[in-house]
Amino acid sequence: MIYDALFGKPLNSLITVGCAGIVVWYFLSSQRPTTRLVVQILFFAVMTLILIGSGIEPHRFQGYETQDPQALLVILAKSLWWVHLAWAVIGFIRLYLVLEGSPREARLLQDLVIGVVYIGMVLSILAFVFGVPIGTLVATSGVVAIILGLALQNTLADVFSGIALTLGRPYVIGDWILLSDGTEGRVVESNWRATHILTPGNNIVVLPNSFLAKLGLTNISRPDETHLLILTIRIAPTRMPASVRQVMLTALASCNSIVREPPPVVALKGLDATSLEVELQFRVTSPSQRVPARNEVLDLVYRHCKSAGLLLAIPPSAAVLTATLPTEENAQPPSVTPLALIDAIPVFATLTSDEKQRLAETATVREFRKGDVIVQEGEMLPALMMVRAGIIAARHAGEERGRLAPGDFFGETGLLAGMQEVCTLEALTSVITYEIDQEAFAPLLAERPTLAEEIAEQLAGRAERFRNGTAQSAEHARSAHAILKTIRTIFGA
Repeated sequence: MIYDALFGKPLNSLITVGCAGIVVWYFLSSQRPTTRLVVQILFFAVMTLILIGSGIEPHRFQGYETQDPQALLVILAKSLWWVHLAWAVIGFIRLYLVLEGSPREARLLQDLVIGVVYIGMVLSILAFVFGVPIGTLVATSGVVAIILGLALQNTLADVFSGIALTLGRPYVIGDWILLSDGTEGRVVESNWRATHILTPGNNIVVLPNSFLAKLGLTNISRPDETHLLILTIRIAPTRMPASVRQVMLTALASCNSIVREPPPVVALKGLDATSLEVELQFRVTSPSQRVPARNEVLDLVYRHCKSAGLLLAIPPSAAVLTATLPTEENAQPPSVTPLALIDAIPVFATLTSDEKQRLAETATVREFRKGDVIVQEGEMLPALMMVRAGIIAARHAGEERGRLAPGDFFGETGLLAGMQEVCTLEALTSVITYEIDQEAFAPLLAERPTLAEEIAEQLAGRAERFRNGTAQSAEHARSAHAILKTIRTIFGA
């Protein structure tokens, strides 16, 4: 027998202290790392003193007979000592291995070092507790590691690529990225193996990290999510290029879905006998706004071109005789009549051609200078006004809620429902409008009672959008009912 029976009590005490340390470590909150470390060091120090007092050297393997009743106690005591040593080292790592300003990189480095500590603990227990020849074990494990490495080379490539991507931080969760292969979307998950991307089609694309690391990557969310869009417009060369550029700037200035700072840019890209090529450069708040913004810009370009008498150029692929191409001498600018604007207004979509013509015949022209306040918030306009040319800003409680462009209309709440305007309207440029008074609507509403319901529904939605930006269904229904009741009271419809 190697150990005297006197050692029994110290070994029992050490095992008790070691188990108590495990229980205390488990129940201590990970949110208090300093307290955890101090407690761990205290338990480790007590265990070290007990081992030294027992004459046991935990860093050396001391042979003993398997029949020795104390052998199991020694093995358990030395194993607990190595476990507590590893936990004390890990406590230091968690507390002091910190990279300022880089919490993700610090956590990754901590995990790697802690993994090495656990491997060292296992090897130490095998060598100093059980007497396993580590040299032979390492040599054998090296061969096994080579075999596993060859079998798992793709997985290992993904893991190391994941480490590189984590340290490089080209993106974080929530960023919108564009890859060189055309894949685009928002990063929703990233782990050691792969990165998950939510595409605009509402699908999840899972890309292995090794594949992702080889691709060119554009992070659209940095420095912010404002996103540049470029549209090319071809205009018939019937006006001076400077005039065309000014019309395009006006169209962009009237757009409600693009970013105003930095301001949009209009670049003249080319000029020939068939067209003036114009490039519109503007930004949107996020990639998800690209389609709505592009739709609105194209709609406004068409309306402003029509208002200014500009013609869109014929596609270059079209076979057209030179004599038929529009020039400054033979171009016929599109007319913007009251009837054309009435045709474009949704409120009057259900009217017949004769009814629209009767309305158009009563229209009169009004002009406003830049900076003129057309109507104050809370006032009432007794006429419907359709924008023929220019831009009008709509402000509610001092905050701009939108802009009106050629083809838009206002004043309908006062004309048809006897209600006050919810916005202050101010001319941002010189503005020309067509005005239709109340007398022109009375015969229409008398002849077609259902028209009042259609108009009330349209007006309720428009008023709600100006007031809150979005309409809620319950409030919208109540507003439509109130407008309908008012229209029938005023017109007897």
